[in-house]
Amino acid sequence: MPWPPQGLYTKKAVNSAADLKGIKWRAYSPATARIAELVGAQPVTVQAAEVSQAFATGVTESMMSSGSTGADTKLYEHVKFWYDTQAWLPKNALIVNKKAFDALDKPTQDAVLKAAADAEVRGWAASKKTNTESLEKLRAGGMQILPPSAALKSDMKKVGDTMLTEWLAKAGDEGKALVDAFKKP
Repeated sequence: MPWPPQGLYTKKAVNSAADLKGIKWRAYSPATARIAELVGAQPVTVQAAEVSQAFATGVTESMMSSGSTGADTKLYEHVKFWYDTQAWLPKNALIVNKKAFDALDKPTQDAVLKAAADAEVRGWAASKKTNTESLEKLRAGGMQILPPSAALKSDMKKVGDTMLTEWLAKAGDEGKALVDAFKKP
C-alpha cells in the first residue's frame, strides 16, 4: 500500500538547495535530519501533531512530507509553497511467513494471493485519490503547488546520491547487491 509522494513545503520560494541554507527544517527521522544537513538547513524535531503550530510560530520553515500531511494539518494557513519533488513514495508491506504460507492448501494460497493483488490495486488507487484531493485542498487554501526547478531537482538528486553512498558503506556487499538488483532494467 503506497502513501502519497513526498514533496517540499517551504514558507518562501525555493529555486535550489542554496535557498534552503540556514532555514529551520522539520526532521521526523534520521533520514529527514540528514537531508536537512546536506542542504544546509537546520534540522528541528517536530512531532506530527505539532506541525501546524511549529510552522505558525516559526519553529520550522520547511519540511518534506506528503500533500496529505499538509491538507490534514491545514498547513496552507502558514506555508505558501509545496514542491512536488516526488522525493520518495513510502509503502506499507505485508510480510508472510513462507513456511506457514507453503503449508496452506493450493486453493487457500490462490485466495490469499488474489486478495493481496486486489488490495494492491485498491491501495494504489486510494493513494492516488488521496494525493489528488490533498493537493486540491492545499491549492484551495492558497498554497502554490509547483514542480521543482531543474536546479532543485538536481540538488536533491545529489542529496539522494550522497545518502545512498553513505548507506552502501554501512550495508556492505549485501546492500550493494540489493541496490544493483533494483537498478537492473
